[in-house]
Amino acid sequence: MIRTFLAVELGDELRHRISLAQQDLRQRLDCESSKDIRITWVQPSSIHLSIRFLGDTDDRLLDPMREAMATVRRSHSTIQIPLERLQAFPNLRQPRVLWVGPSEQWFTSDAAKRLAALHREIESCCRALGFVTDDKPFTPHLTLARVKAGDRQAGQRLSQSGICDRPLSVGAIAVGAIVLMKSKLRPTGPQYTKLWEVGAGS
Repeated sequence: MIRTFLAVELGDELRHRISLAQQDLRQRLDCESSKDIRITWVQPSSIHLSIRFLGDTDDRLLDPMREAMATVRRSHSTIQIPLERLQAFPNLRQPRVLWVGPSEQWFTSDAAKRLAALHREIESCCRALGFVTDDKPFTPHLTLARVKAGDRQAGQRLSQSGICDRPLSVGAIAVGAIVLMKSKLRPTGPQYTKLWEVGAGS
């Protein structure tokens, strides 16, 4: 059994822009000046768009999953997701996860509807292969950091900086090829290894 998830990788230029946005956010929060706030920052090389977390996966399912994903991708064209705002889960007052993603208005767009349809098909394939159904709505986002302690204080600093009130212009994620990633948990953070990739024309 291996720990896996489905994802979309970023291009080098987009990854660079996100790392700059991450540095700007880090400076604005200035967490080093407070012992109450503890944040772990995702390495730019590890940032990706998670499509579906699979968890412990039997090796025998890797090829059937690849075939299923290739079939799904053939029926969907590439989808662009603009990265236009900084947000947090569960909320900005007590952030636990800091992320960048599309604006609220984008979710009413044709691209958002096509992404939702793609995600439904992927979820259907996962269910057919025996994975537990994930009923949570899909919110496309890129995780920048995780707040391990001092979420209220971090929320106050976010509010004071005003960074979440301004639109971002980081770029856009092209949802084309889908990859299966292996995730190995380490004390220094998870280590990701790409197992296979299927593109829109696969």
